[in-house]
Amino acid sequence: MSEPSHPRDGDFELVTLRNGHRAVRHLGHGEVMHPAVGPWQEALRLYVDQPGLADRLRKPGPPLVIHDVGLGAATNAVAALTRARELGPDRARDLHIVSFEVDLAPLRLALADAEGFPFLQPFREACERLMKHGAWSEPGIQWTLKLGDAVPFLEPDAKLPPADLVFFDPFSPASNPDMWTEAVLARVRRHCREDAEGALLMTYSAATPTRVTLLLAGFYVGAGASTGTKGETTVASTRYETLTAPLGTRWLERWERSSSRAPHGGTLTPEVERRLRTHPQWR
Repeated sequence: MSEPSHPRDGDFELVTLRNGHRAVRHLGHGEVMHPAVGPWQEALRLYVDQPGLADRLRKPGPPLVIHDVGLGAATNAVAALTRARELGPDRARDLHIVSFEVDLAPLRLALADAEGFPFLQPFREACERLMKHGAWSEPGIQWTLKLGDAVPFLEPDAKLPPADLVFFDPFSPASNPDMWTEAVLARVRRHCREDAEGALLMTYSAATPTRVTLLLAGFYVGAGASTGTKGETTVASTRYETLTAPLGTRWLERWERSSSRAPHGGTLTPEVERRLRTHPQWR
């Protein structure tokens, strides 16, 4: 990363990646949001186009709900809003995005750098209203914000519309371990749709502990699209048949030989081993 200009806001600063894209970096642990191909391309490739958001919105039905876990600089959410708006009259159902975020500094920084984050500008007013009032809408599109620690908002009795898609994009397990535990991912799973096609969760991590934790949390798990520097990401689903590249017994065999077999935030107990080996994914 080059070092020409580093505006700061609280615990965050803007940086320029080697490929020229602007991105947000956490000052404490140093992690960069969307560091591979730049924020916009990663958002489109991983979270919006991979689950076929445009095609889903072309099909009549109830509002399509996205749980955007880790709003950050709003890149993933705005990528979804952009796809929805691009459809115009071809959009046959409404879109409702529920974003979860503990700190709005990344979004403030990105909005202040119109040249570095031009994709945000068509939704500048939406972002500003979201930060100020916690909600924004236009005909057929609704965007709401859950500001604060995401975990209480994901309590089993929380009043959340069931998700069709989950953009799971918090900081990494090393930097934000509390968000990657089985307990939290099980809460995410409970707020997913069970009817129709169920729900898909997309995340950038392809680490073995991530996939173990998703399986233990009740998801079926598969390989996801490459971000450019990573060969794979991860897609999880409430229904096995909706996965394009489900993990198979070869992955299970590799897990048996792996040195990273435990779930995030947990230990490898005989019960954990039993639950993973008997998961319906392998049947």
